Amino acid sequence: MEITTPKFKENAAKALVDQQLQKALKNVEKGFVEKRAAAAGALPEFEALRDNARDIKNHTLAHLDLYLEAYEKKVTEAGGHVHWAESAEDARRIILDICRKRNAKTVTKGKSMITEEIGLNDFFEKNGIEPVETDLGEYIIQLRGETPSHIIAPAVHLNKEQVEGDFRRVHKHLPEARDLTEPVSLLSEAREVLRKRYFEADVGITGANFLIAETGSSVIVTNEGNGDLTQTLGKCHIAVASLEKIVPTLEDCSQILRLLARSATGQDMSVYTTFSTGPKRVEDPDGPEEYHVVLLDNGRTSMLGTEFQEMLRCIRCGACMNHCPVYHAVGGHAYGAVYPGPMGAVLTPSLSGIDIGGHLPNASTFCGRCESVCPMRIPLPKMMRHWREREFERNLTPAAARYGLGFWAYFAKRPKLYRLAVSLAMPVISALGGSKRRLRRLPLAGGWTKYRDLPAPEGRTFLQAWEAREARKQETAR
Repeated sequence: MEITTPKFKENAAKALVDQQLQKALKNVEKGFVEKRAAAAGALPEFEALRDNARDIKNHTLAHLDLYLEAYEKKVTEAGGHVHWAESAEDARRIILDICRKRNAKTVTKGKSMITEEIGLNDFFEKNGIEPVETDLGEYIIQLRGETPSHIIAPAVHLNKEQVEGDFRRVHKHLPEARDLTEPVSLLSEAREVLRKRYFEADVGITGANFLIAETGSSVIVTNEGNGDLTQTLGKCHIAVASLEKIVPTLEDCSQILRLLARSATGQDMSVYTTFSTGPKRVEDPDGPEEYHVVLLDNGRTSMLGTEFQEMLRCIRCGACMNHCPVYHAVGGHAYGAVYPGPMGAVLTPSLSGIDIGGHLPNASTFCGRCESVCPMRIPLPKMMRHWREREFERNLTPAAARYGLGFWAYFAKRPKLYRLAVSLAMPVISALGGSKRRLRRLPLAGGWTKYRDLPAPEGRTFLQAWEAREARKQETAR
């Protein structure tokens, strides 16, 4: 999986002073956090559903080979084709072969993070095929030559003035005097432009939120209906999905669907939830003549049986990044990877290797908000700690950090010496805070004080404060 840049700190520094980006990021908390809380609070069985969903996925991952074989059998029985791709390169080659057999020149695409992961659009363009993104957010960033900054809201980093400028720059065939000041006018224009592209496309490509072993169905969840048009109007439908998207039954899928939209956008259900099973049948009024499923591994099976297996429960709702204070501050592009936020901090080094993506687990305060809202109860902070441990063991952590931890460990292993050193240091550091009780510079803490002030300690250590409290309790008890 491609990492656009490993320079998270540099990217974050630029994002923090980008006024337009900071304004746009305010919409993440306002638009997602409050709605998710309201939707979850309105469903009494929400927490029970989270437990059930976790257990369903754990069971599936424990028997992944059996359910994948059952799924392939059902797809084949319905007249479809299943293709197995070990790597991103394999997936691209398979998809290109299918498109060339159809003599495809234009391909419409529904929103799909997996096709972002394998770099499909650039690959198509290099091979003479025009990819057309049909999701509004994906269409906007395609016009801008950007990557998604969020897994469910790709253009959340932009404002409507920027989108208007892009539409006027690209849609030159439309009247220059048209009004594009309101979001609804931008949406209407995108629909008008994209409508004919659905009929021109030779192949339609979608991702899949779920694959159902019981029926051989692929499931997509959208709010715009573009996914339905993409997979039914083209002569050929290709669904691209990773192995862990499999669930055993329709009932299992329906339970997890009750969590997905509530966790992602605060809706009870998305506007469209579409089940596709095979190509068009004789009695069907519409649908594709061919139906293909490309199942991608790309490093996922190497996560099975490891401390990172629980990451494979992820249903790509985006709740973790919606609630992450780091994401709120810098946005998705700062991570320099396809998957941003806490889930990306775990998944990226799993798929790309710790030598490439190992810096991302450090982009966390470990506040635990991501785990508290994850519908699949994925322990993201725990897994980020595991990656930090591996990074340290392989000496990939910056030397200053390793030596600093070693220095701290020397004292931590000697409690009496540690308490003495801290008791002597705290009053000094407290005095440096002055009347404002803030430290703008502090030796060995430059990474923190470079971007923010450090609150000054009270002057006593925690143990001293605790002992004083206990002494007061005993005095009161007498």
